[in-house]
Amino acid sequence: MDRFDAMQAFARVVETGSFTKAAATLHMSRTTVTQLVQQLEARLRVKLLNRTTRQVNVTADGAAYYERVVRLLADMDDAETSLSNASTAPRGRLRVDVPSPFARMILAPALPDFHRRYPEIQLDLGVSDRRVDLIGENVDCVVRGGTITDQSLIARHVGDLQLGVHASPAYLQRLGAPAHPRELEDSHHRIVGFLWARTGKPLPYAMRRGDERVQAQGRYVVALDDGNAYLAAGLAGMGVLWLPAYMAGPYVASGELVTLFEDWTLDPMPMHVAFPPNRHVSAKLRVFIDWIVELMDVHAPVILPPPG
Repeated sequence: MDRFDAMQAFARVVETGSFTKAAATLHMSRTTVTQLVQQLEARLRVKLLNRTTRQVNVTADGAAYYERVVRLLADMDDAETSLSNASTAPRGRLRVDVPSPFARMILAPALPDFHRRYPEIQLDLGVSDRRVDLIGENVDCVVRGGTITDQSLIARHVGDLQLGVHASPAYLQRLGAPAHPRELEDSHHRIVGFLWARTGKPLPYAMRRGDERVQAQGRYVVALDDGNAYLAAGLAGMGVLWLPAYMAGPYVASGELVTLFEDWTLDPMPMHVAFPPNRHVSAKLRVFIDWIVELMDVHAPVILPPPG
């Protein structure tokens, strides 16, 4: 039995709650993972997991052992990374998931810079706006807009997206330009709905002008769960859009979108990098997060609250 493989298999079963899921993330067969955990229990002479046909639960001894194993695996990773010398470049495979518009318009164009700095890091980049199971899918971190509601994750605030309201010239020619956000509730106006992963439905946007505050919801004939498709539907004239400045800017400049309600302001959307608390912040993950912070400083820096 390879003790390292056995400890890694055990830790992943605890994190995923399944031998099958653990095997998939470790690129092993389910039989191999099962045998490794059984051999580990035999060596320790302790039952680490309770298995039923439907679920796997960690025992009290297993929970205590898991905490030690996670620290030990993290220390081993650090030791391997710094084995040659303290200046060893970060290396290895890093699994990240980011929103599709952010990937297309900000992250992907900057990847040559990241590769130049860290040529030994292999990025597996998931591009989606869906909710990601970081443990079950073995993802190191996600970049997400909005409030992080999952209390099981560590979230670092890396930027704030300035939001605006926009529509295509074709939409405005067909239905006219609304003069007030409440007009979006009228029967003839339409928005393009964005289906948020955490709720599965469009959310209202808070808009302010002086002392006036409006929760703009609107009606839609199409709602999408992907940012690039959401933008494309708005460009096609399907309705009014709420967009971050980095997404809207090129299309406003080209005349493909028109800004509405310019005397109104919207609360900025916070951007976070989130990762599991039991996921070791390795050198490769640390430099990736720092690089994301640099990108956001250019495209959407953190908005600091006013003093006092």
